[in-house]
Amino acid sequence: MKITVTLLLFLILPQAIHAQEKTILFEKEASDWEIIGDAQWHIKKGVLHGDASKGEGFVITKNTYQNFLLSLQFKPDKQVNSGVYLLCKGKEMNATDCHEINIWDLHPNQDNRTGSIVTKQNPKVKIQTIGKWNTYKIRCEGETTTVSLNGQITAIHRVNPSKQGIIGLQVANEGKIAFRRIRLKAL
Repeated sequence: MKITVTLLLFLILPQAIHAQEKTILFEKEASDWEIIGDAQWHIKKGVLHGDASKGEGFVITKNTYQNFLLSLQFKPDKQVNSGVYLLCKGKEMNATDCHEINIWDLHPNQDNRTGSIVTKQNPKVKIQTIGKWNTYKIRCEGETTTVSLNGQITAIHRVNPSKQGIIGLQVANEGKIAFRRIRLKAL
């Protein structure tokens, strides 16, 4: 009996630990991500700050990911046009070849405001995010992407641009944004 229990723990425990593992993204100077564009990015006390006063830009992962739950917190200022880019086929960040989960409450086209998947899914609810910490939970599994903002589902899209891709964070429009607690869990 003791051998059976030990054998079961040996077989089950590694799977349970692996299921709980999360990858931390963009929270320290690292070789697994890079900056593209003219925006200024820096990390201070575990918070990634983006500043578009000298131009727009992105931080992007070097690795590709598929079937994951991405959770992160963000704090935008009033001017910023920002977003989370998912399943991008390459380093060119756009709403056609990626999913752009927008962060821009004052977008001129409110169909593409914070909580939307730009050009693919309007936000189901409008949530004000300017000047405070907010939480995105974005699930990409199979062909479906589900976006939750501060605990409310804002978008569901059932056709993904690719099965796997890089992840990027954007800052544009002369604004500033902060990101923290960026975690990716494989599904």
